[in-house]
Amino acid sequence: MRLVRYGEVGAEKPGLIDDENHLRDLSGEIPDIAGDVLSRQGLDRLRALDVRSLPKIDPNQRLGAPVAGTRNFLAVGRNYREHAAETGSDVPEEPLLFNKAVSSMAGPRDDIPYPPGASEVDWEVELAVVIGERCYNVDEDKVLDFVAGYCLCNDVSERQWQKNRGGQWIKGKSAPGFGPLGPWLVTRDAISDPANLDLWLSVNGERRQEGTTADMIFTVPQILSYASRFFALEPGDVVTTGTPSGVAAGMKPPQWLKAGDIVTLGSPHLGEQRQTILG
Repeated sequence: MRLVRYGEVGAEKPGLIDDENHLRDLSGEIPDIAGDVLSRQGLDRLRALDVRSLPKIDPNQRLGAPVAGTRNFLAVGRNYREHAAETGSDVPEEPLLFNKAVSSMAGPRDDIPYPPGASEVDWEVELAVVIGERCYNVDEDKVLDFVAGYCLCNDVSERQWQKNRGGQWIKGKSAPGFGPLGPWLVTRDAISDPANLDLWLSVNGERRQEGTTADMIFTVPQILSYASRFFALEPGDVVTTGTPSGVAAGMKPPQWLKAGDIVTLGSPHLGEQRQTILG
């Protein structure tokens, strides 16, 4: 299934994209794409619905982030070897975990405001994982059972704030609009192998990133199991898993995003995003 949340900011309703690419309303069936809806049982109930009986919705509706109720927006740094190399960083021996503020979450086509005082805004196309059930101290061979599905993330970053403002990456990763998710939450049953997904990103039509999750240093099961040793992941939590090479920080000279730039990114299985940088 491809689950979505549509409508104005703060008033999104749950929906899905059917096999004919029609937007269908789920608000008569569930309150939101959140909580128990994301569990194995909750998703099974959605699969059992007669999709054709659900109301069709105007396809021009704004799409929000495809998950609600997120308490923890977790990210993984330097999880592709070529990306570590392009930024002059060592390859980590363990997953390098950090947080993005939940308030950075945005829809897949929402504009990204350029933060006051920023100077080095960068892009990062990533595979994000959405947790479906409480996950604590779970082994790698079982941890995918706790996953609701997958979506795209643009892990937008302000590099000066990330690297030179006291060592806390969250500062450079969390401005409003710095976490676009979607367009869809693709349920786990529809992605046979999260280690074999192509990712791409372009700026103003020029391709900057092309990669595959097969090049990850730490796989999705390794990341989730590792994180679950330290804290519980809860339904609706988002874990974005690192970016391939091709970011602005790795260019010589760097080509930071500026007002008016258009960023597009996508994956054949996860859809596409498009954002305009606002001055």
